[in-house]
Amino acid sequence: MVSQKGGIFMFLRAQLSAQMATIADFLVTILLVKLFEVYYVYATLAGAVYGGIVNCVINYKWTFKSDGKKIYVAVKFIIVWFCSIWLNTWGTYALTESLGKIPWVRDTLSQHFGDFFIIPKVVVSIIVALFWNYNMQRYFVYRNLDIKGFFKKQH
Repeated sequence: MVSQKGGIFMFLRAQLSAQMATIADFLVTILLVKLFEVYYVYATLAGAVYGGIVNCVINYKWTFKSDGKKIYVAVKFIIVWFCSIWLNTWGTYALTESLGKIPWVRDTLSQHFGDFFIIPKVVVSIIVALFWNYNMQRYFVYRNLDIKGFFKKQH
């Protein structure tokens, strides 16, 4: 029943896959910032790339049990993934910079978390995961759609 295709179990598998990808993403991001002193925006981008790779590999067979051609799935995933990376990177930047202009928020978060960009990154990643990644992967990436037919001229 848990391995069934569709429904609540697909959503739960997608969330578990997303959590594994998020762990990989945050691990890369935090290591780059803390150990290598990489600017948080670039570290966020690198983490999103690594997390996306982890997510794609897990989702292909286990989460969505895709039987589509790997090349079509890969092309569709890359399109969605680039949008996801853009949303995560610039969303984290915009929220971090906006909150950074409010002294009491910046100071309070910095006291509790060191680098306070982590909180905006968490907020943005949850929003992007729930509203963009899951829906696009479920209804576009891992569906066996004829992508060539989609772009052909309609008569």
